Amino acid sequence: MRRRLPRLAAAWAALALTACAATLGPPQPSLSDEDGWSFAAAALKPVGLGLPGAVLAPGVRFAGGIEIVAGLGSPLHGLSDLKLSGDGGFVAVSDAGDLVRGVLRLDARGRLIGLDRLASRELTLEDGRPIASKIDGDAEGLALTRSGDLLVSFERRHRIWNYGPLSGIREPTPAPSPEFPFPDNEGMEGLSAGLTRRGEDGWRVVGEGGGVWDCTSGGCRGAGPTVSQDLLDGDYRPTGLDRDPTGEGWFLVQRRYTPPIDMRARVRRLSAEGTVGPVLIELKLPGTTDNFEGVAAERRGQATRLYLLSDDNANPAQRTLLLAFDIR
Repeated sequence: MRRRLPRLAAAWAALALTACAATLGPPQPSLSDEDGWSFAAAALKPVGLGLPGAVLAPGVRFAGGIEIVAGLGSPLHGLSDLKLSGDGGFVAVSDAGDLVRGVLRLDARGRLIGLDRLASRELTLEDGRPIASKIDGDAEGLALTRSGDLLVSFERRHRIWNYGPLSGIREPTPAPSPEFPFPDNEGMEGLSAGLTRRGEDGWRVVGEGGGVWDCTSGGCRGAGPTVSQDLLDGDYRPTGLDRDPTGEGWFLVQRRYTPPIDMRARVRRLSAEGTVGPVLIELKLPGTTDNFEGVAAERRGQATRLYLLSDDNANPAQRTLLLAFDIR
């Protein structure tokens, strides 16, 4: 979901940016333009946590960050979710109906220092035509199932579509989604594949206005209260979800926006029953923060690595940030 900041927020963004003036080495180009993918140009800047503002729980460590700087009209704007595709790769989706993929660049210590092989392609409608309108293309959630299929959740015209394997994207087919009257611009923000409470292969859905559902090919059922005050947590709203690779539930991103410029984000665990745990990561001014909506998790050694992605809404006052954290 888009949350626009006025241009005066650029002053706060400048304070929060602790990166060097020089950009990182440019992304290495994609090695293939096959299957509808094309190279996506970008500049990269290193980003730290900024001035005091970030609050990390014991056992949580910042593991590097970058800003993705792209030109006007680039598909690298408006990124609303990401998931890891294995072998160091990732896939992201934008709320304009684009898919983006690339490879994470890590240093010898495992810290995030860049991206390579960035490429994009348009999502399509069921008849194979590219998505051309906001009402059809407002993608907010992304999941890679255990069988390798790519699921995308949309709001405005609320639905989940299955685009087949990432190695061979095809025309979408409908996938089960919650039968719930989501508001126009407050739909299925969190989407993650994983086993349901019954041990079935499926996916979990979280609505921005509250509610948790577990879905399989046979349909969806509520995993907790229809609207959970824990999920809403005052002015915070759910915006991202991924499975904890240790099997201990999910990681939930919550965002709060207070006009004109106060944007905050939190990461918490979400249990199988739909209740949330203590705050693990909190990002707020005057430190580095933005409109964080995407989250991806993987196991790295003795820690769980989280990647958090922000949606810049194609607004010059906002940034596309990718931050890494390790949780021991």
